[in-house]
Amino acid sequence: MRSVSSLRARAEGLGAVLPPLLADAEHLAATVILGEHGRRRAGMGDDFWQYRPAHAGDAAHSIDWRRSARSDAHFVRELEWQAAQSVTLWVDQGQSMHFASAKGLPEKVDRARLLGLALALVLLRGGERVGLAHAGDDPGAAIAPRSGRSQAQVLAQALAGRAAPDDYAPPLTAGVEARSLVVLLSDFLGDIGPILRAMADIANRGARALLVQVLDPAERDFPYQGRVIFRSIGGGLAHETRQAGDLRARYRQRLGERQDELTRLAGHSGGRFHLLTTGAPATEGLQWLYRAVQGGRG
Repeated sequence: MRSVSSLRARAEGLGAVLPPLLADAEHLAATVILGEHGRRRAGMGDDFWQYRPAHAGDAAHSIDWRRSARSDAHFVRELEWQAAQSVTLWVDQGQSMHFASAKGLPEKVDRARLLGLALALVLLRGGERVGLAHAGDDPGAAIAPRSGRSQAQVLAQALAGRAAPDDYAPPLTAGVEARSLVVLLSDFLGDIGPILRAMADIANRGARALLVQVLDPAERDFPYQGRVIFRSIGGGLAHETRQAGDLRARYRQRLGERQDELTRLAGHSGGRFHLLTTGAPATEGLQWLYRAVQGGRG
């Protein structure tokens, strides 16, 4: 059992991280104009959306006879689709995500957390249900998708948890609901096996996946020359070379192959792949995510 002092120290540590993360996410989320939030389509609901011409097979009770009386055609009164979408986030908190090649750049995990929480805020304000495929220090736990303002605080608390112990954390799918949307933010630089298994699980649930690769500019461009010692953040891997520039072409080729594979995997689920770098404004990443979420609506 943890001591009272240990719990207090942990709570104070989370308290120091949570307010800036939530405040930054709220500021970023404010850059996205909600508008109609892409939810306006025919379906079950109470709000009138539009009239459309009646088609063969439409039930007689669905025809708006008052509107039809003003024309030679029959019209159906359609209501706005109001079912909330279920969205599950997974933000990679493995050791590899705690990398920044320059002081002016955020760590990859900080950008991923910010984007994930900002997207959650936008979706929650639009009436969607948002959850996490893991919760804080317990990778086996999940936060079920829920709506409401209080859910933002729950998500922020979980995202402010400690890093995973492994160099590369496997994608987690616990808590993903059938026929929902899954947003995975990671560098996706680890072994492809866990990624393949996670995507297979997502596909088996009939869910759609957005894969967002978050890289440092140096990981995208490989600008290194001469003698370089490459070490993993967790210290488990190390490689020394005297001609780093000679590795550039092979590195970029392998990165391109990984991105092609991620694009293929996302496409199989009906989703999309996108590359973001920590050198680009966070607003660009959030806008892409918001459009991608909207674009999945039929």
